[in-house]
Amino acid sequence: MSDNTTRVTHTKKSDGTHVATVTLDNQHKLNTLNPQLIASATAKLRALAMDDTLRAVVLTGAGDRAFIGGADVNFMGTADKAGAREFITSLHTLCQAVLEIPVPVIARVNGYTLGAGLEVAACCDWRIAADTAQFGMPEVQIGSPSVIEAVRMPLLIGWGNTRELLLTGRWIDAAEASSMGFLEKVVPAADLDEAVAESVKHVTDAGPLAIRNQKALINSWEKTSLEQASKASIESFASAYDTDEPTRLMAGFINRKKG
Repeated sequence: MSDNTTRVTHTKKSDGTHVATVTLDNQHKLNTLNPQLIASATAKLRALAMDDTLRAVVLTGAGDRAFIGGADVNFMGTADKAGAREFITSLHTLCQAVLEIPVPVIARVNGYTLGAGLEVAACCDWRIAADTAQFGMPEVQIGSPSVIEAVRMPLLIGWGNTRELLLTGRWIDAAEASSMGFLEKVVPAADLDEAVAESVKHVTDAGPLAIRNQKALINSWEKTSLEQASKASIESFASAYDTDEPTRLMAGFINRKKG
C-alpha cells in the first residue's frame, strides 16, 4: 500500500448499516499529515458524514508505530506565510470533518500522537489507546504555537495541564494522558482492537437515531449556555418520537425486565 492515502473499510451489520474504519496511511513517516493526506482524509470523512447507514467510525493510523505523528515538518519548514496559512487552514478543515461526523468517532490510538495528531484525536468523541502510545504538542520547540483544535484541550484536560503541555512541548505517555483525562481507556497494545470493538458494540446496540440525536445535542452543548442547552434537549427528546424507535426499544427493555 502506497503512502499518503486514506483507506476506509466497512463492517456490515445484518440490518444493512455499517461501521467504518478510517486509516490514515503515511506510515513510513509515522502517518504525518502532508497536503495530500489531509485532502484524502477530509474527502473520505465528508463522504461518510453523508451516509445515513453509518453507525460509528473508528479513526486510526496505519501500522503500529503511530496514530498521527504530527504535521509534515519538511513541508512546513519550506513554506512562506501564505503557504503556512493555507496549510494550517486545511488542517482545521480536516479536524472539522471529524467533528461533523454525525455518529460517534472513536480514536484508535496505536502509537505516536503528536501536534496535529493530538488535535485530530481531541476532535474524536473518545480515545482508546495502547499503553505504548506517546503524546505531545511540541510546536513551540520548532518555532510555532499550537493552534486550531488545540483550543479543545482545556475542555479535556483543564487549563493547567494544557498550559504546561503547550508551553513546554513535553511528551507524555499513555498513563499520564489518561490521568489528565485525555484518554478514556488504555490497554495493552495486543488488546487494542478488542477494546475498540467492545466500545463500538455499545454504540451499535443502541438506537441509531437516538445516537445521532445525542451526538448532535452534545455538540450543541459545547456552544451554548446551560439554559439554552436544556431547552434544545427538550426539543430533541420530543422529536425522537417522530419515529417508533423510543417505544420499540423501551418495549424491548420492559419485556427483558419482566422476563
